[in-house]
Amino acid sequence: MKVICDRSALLNAVNLVAGVVSARSPRPQLGCVKFTARKSGKGSGAGSISLAATDAEISIRLSTANAEIQQEGEILIPADKLRGIVAAEDNEPTLTLETDGEVTHIKGADAHFKVFGFPAADFPPIPDFPGEKERGETFAVSASQLARLIERTAFSTSRENSRYAINGVLLRRAGKKLEMVATDGRRLALARGNAESASGEEPQQCIVPTKALTMLAKLLPGSDDKVRVHITDNQVIFSIPGAGDGPATVLASNLVEGTFPPYEDVIPKDQDKKATFDVAVLGSAVKRAALLTNEESRGVRMSFAGSGKAKTLKVSSRAPEMGEAEINVEMAGYEGGDIDIGFNPQFISDALKVIPGEQVILELKSPNKPGLIRSGNDFVYVVMPVNLS
Repeated sequence: MKVICDRSALLNAVNLVAGVVSARSPRPQLGCVKFTARKSGKGSGAGSISLAATDAEISIRLSTANAEIQQEGEILIPADKLRGIVAAEDNEPTLTLETDGEVTHIKGADAHFKVFGFPAADFPPIPDFPGEKERGETFAVSASQLARLIERTAFSTSRENSRYAINGVLLRRAGKKLEMVATDGRRLALARGNAESASGEEPQQCIVPTKALTMLAKLLPGSDDKVRVHITDNQVIFSIPGAGDGPATVLASNLVEGTFPPYEDVIPKDQDKKATFDVAVLGSAVKRAALLTNEESRGVRMSFAGSGKAKTLKVSSRAPEMGEAEINVEMAGYEGGDIDIGFNPQFISDALKVIPGEQVILELKSPNKPGLIRSGNDFVYVVMPVNLS
């Protein structure tokens, strides 16, 4: 194999696939990127390079056409070495990669790196996007909408909980209605959207690992290009359109086993206090109050006064040996009586970061009942209160 690559395009591709690579696998081949060069037949040297990586749970394959293919071939190259070399050669517009058996030579104008790799045959196969006749359900969704659903939910997944089912995001489709739901047991985020098309009308759902969705979000173009999604009993496969007529990027992931909690039961339906805020105003107040919290006193107190003529909110915090903070917040509207309630400020800030509109609604019941944050009909966020006594 011998190829001349645009260094910048190669670095972007390597950075993306390297995010899947397993750093601690007992199989050294899983610490590699499979590098494949193929001519297109459209002219001398025209073609594309394909980069693939897997950790045995999540797999990715993407292509870039910014290369001159002088000789076709494929090789496994350690991901950390390839990434480091391509990044370090930042003064080079192009790099030449040439293989000699299991050795890859990477050359710039004044540098020559000799990297030991493995035969491409040692790499596990990367799934292709299934054809129409293969088992499973397939639907399409716009890339921009899928990115929005991921952004509004993935942050709420559990990172260390032994309940594996909440270590991922529930993806549910009923007809052309989509929902993504995530929880860590202390908060729950639900985002709604629409599928463009679907191969079946039967409702389907699966739990997608957070790592897979984080990778997917990086791959999605900032456009309304259609992403195809295929769900089987144990796997989900995403096909992301390539640039121009280029081949699609494929991301495949094993599903999280287990049963997702009955999330509809968690969403409160009898809140009798409703406050309307400017997102930036509430976010600023919570962020400032959080400055005087610590591990022992992580909550901020939100004191709503609704019984008088002036509807007011005071956000305050107190930490021993640190001090106190108090911020008066302007509300766009308030319905209900007085209430004092405490929340983890990070949980509130996380939700406000993903709300695109200017206004947000916070609904409450009592100091020991969860709060509910809404943004239109497409985003619901449930957050448990904290004890401030």
